[in-house]
Amino acid sequence: MAFAEVQSPPTFAQQLNDELRNAHPTEIIRRAFELYGPKLALVSSFGAESAVLLHLAAQVSKGIPVMFLDTGMLFGQTLDYRKSLSAELGLSDVRDLRPRFADLATNDPDAVLWKTDTDACCEIRKVVPLDLALDDFDAWMTGRKRFHGGDRLRLPVVEETERHLKFNPLANWSKEDLDAYVVKHHLPAHPLVAAGFPSIGCWPCTKAVDAGADVRAGRWQGQDKTECGIHTARAPGVVSDVGGGI
Repeated sequence: MAFAEVQSPPTFAQQLNDELRNAHPTEIIRRAFELYGPKLALVSSFGAESAVLLHLAAQVSKGIPVMFLDTGMLFGQTLDYRKSLSAELGLSDVRDLRPRFADLATNDPDAVLWKTDTDACCEIRKVVPLDLALDDFDAWMTGRKRFHGGDRLRLPVVEETERHLKFNPLANWSKEDLDAYVVKHHLPAHPLVAAGFPSIGCWPCTKAVDAGADVRAGRWQGQDKTECGIHTARAPGVVSDVGGGI
């Protein structure tokens, strides 16, 4: 006797994704803000494409907390852009997240870990600071898009992580959509974009690329690595104690 397969009920994240899969980014941000209010954060690198999501979010609320990972390895132009763009958009709660001193002293005292272990470098400079900061939130938003390729090709608009709901308001947008929005709203570009940097991270692991190259071709060039780790699944509730007890 054959039995029908029992389907598990959809999770809240799946229900929201079904509801918002074709929605405009502003509608997605507004829905997230309605649901989570002060418990919603936006994580931004203030990189090449960041102005679009930040501007969209500012239309919903200029007070949405913005998490900026100041790794200690960023281009000076990125730090300047973070200040000028925040001021122009009127963002009132931009938080600079920095690596813990203990982690740097224990694992990267000479700031050269990126030469031998980029995953470990990202862990102490990005993953751990963000995990700790997100303890205060129930949901967060990212600027990821499917056209970036790789694991992002199947990116949902709403997904469930170990501890939070994650919203990707720009998942459906193309490069042309982004460019059109920038022109329409006269958004300032990151100063390194004109120098051939379509995606901008830390200076040791970010290179300029030829026009027409894949948008993330300059990140971790020559390595299999495509993500810093903040969007990689980890054990539920676990935050690496990288610095030990120092």
